[in-house]
Amino acid sequence: MRVFTVLTVIMTIAAVIFRWRYRIMNTLLAISFLRRAAVMISMNMPAIREKIMPTLFQRQTVK
Repeated sequence: MRVFTVLTVIMTIAAVIFRWRYRIMNTLLAISFLRRAAVMISMNMPAIREKIMPTLFQRQTVK
C-alpha cells in the first residue's frame, strides 16, 4: 500500500509540473542568476549552439 501511495504522489506531481510547465519556467527564468545559468548551460551543448548561433548573427537582405 505504501508503494501505491508513493507512486500516486509522484504521478500527481509529474502531472502538475507538466500542466504548469511554462508558468514554472517563466517564474524560474525571471530570476537573473537562474536565467544566466540556463543560457550558459545551453550554450555549452553543441547541438543547441549550432542551431541558435547562425540565426542570431545572420544578415537579412532587404528586398
